[in-house]
Amino acid sequence: MLFKKLTVKNYLSFLFTNYRFAYLWDIMNFTAKQIADIINGTIEGNENATVSKVSKIEEGKPGTITFLGNPAYEPYIYTTEASIIIVAHNFKPEKEINAESTLIRVENPHLALAQLLQAYQAIKEQKKRGIHPTAVIAQSATIGEDVYIGPFVVVSDNATIQNGAKLEAHAFIGENVSIGENTVINTGVKVYDDCVIGKECVIHAGVIIGSDGFGFAPNSENNYQKVPQIGNVIIEDHVEIGANTTIDRATLGSTIIKKGVKLDNLIQIAHNVVIGENTVIAAQTGIAGSAKIGKNCMIGGQVGIVGHIEIADEVKIAAQSGIGSSIKKKGEIVQGSPAFNIGDYKRAYVGFRKLPQILDQLNQIQKDLKDTITNE
Repeated sequence: MLFKKLTVKNYLSFLFTNYRFAYLWDIMNFTAKQIADIINGTIEGNENATVSKVSKIEEGKPGTITFLGNPAYEPYIYTTEASIIIVAHNFKPEKEINAESTLIRVENPHLALAQLLQAYQAIKEQKKRGIHPTAVIAQSATIGEDVYIGPFVVVSDNATIQNGAKLEAHAFIGENVSIGENTVINTGVKVYDDCVIGKECVIHAGVIIGSDGFGFAPNSENNYQKVPQIGNVIIEDHVEIGANTTIDRATLGSTIIKKGVKLDNLIQIAHNVVIGENTVIAAQTGIAGSAKIGKNCMIGGQVGIVGHIEIADEVKIAAQSGIGSSIKKKGEIVQGSPAFNIGDYKRAYVGFRKLPQILDQLNQIQKDLKDTITNE
């Protein structure tokens, strides 16, 4: 059985229906046959080969499972001692593989490994249930079924924790916050009042959601007066947010992170920003207030985006670029600071690298002209 769209709910339904799988996963010990059933693979070798750990192919030991996804690592498949190796259907070994290793052939080894790890993670998370005695939960809060609330968690008035959600140690959930089904809030996450987080999200350690936007107005005495930030943050379903990222609440209305967005560590998202569906953003990027980013965009690390601009769908922005104006062309690829079309950037960069040589040539031409004039 293979799920085209992997979800915790799907895998748990499958694994617990087939109780033998659940038991073996629970003790970190499973066979090639059981793995092949999960990832829809074809076995070559011993279907009863048993593994309990995952390893790199170059570090494989008996009792571990590994995979060959990058052809550059093929030499290691002939020396690894891993008991099970996931390979592509079209892989043809050039020499003999360890006789103790069992191959599982699949369409895409990277995806197969991801499916396998997700199945394991689902079982691991499913085991966490209940409320730790040190947690502080307001009487007006609503707590769903199969929820885990860890040590020293605070759940404030009128907050809603929906079925299957996990709140790890020291998480803070503010007033009127809603946490969706099967969402994982990791240790030290702070979710300020009135924010909404959808289902099956993963919020990593140290994330701050709903802190005040950077809103100040100079007064008659040339001091900065704070503008109250009374909006919220809405995070839709299937979003993952990396450690220590901060997302500011809106001045009015909502800062919105749409379905399927993936944010890396240490990203700053300012008030009233909107990030479109399935956009991915790498670490240390900063997005200023009221910027609107389209869907399916890819933004590299350390990118700076000014406020009140729009970025079209499917735009790609290279690392360390500075975006100072709107990008209106769908699918545009830009680089540089200020950023412009990547093809033009590369041509310009070739010229820039040759600039010292060009300057030397110009200086020589000037000298030759001066000498010619002097001699005349």
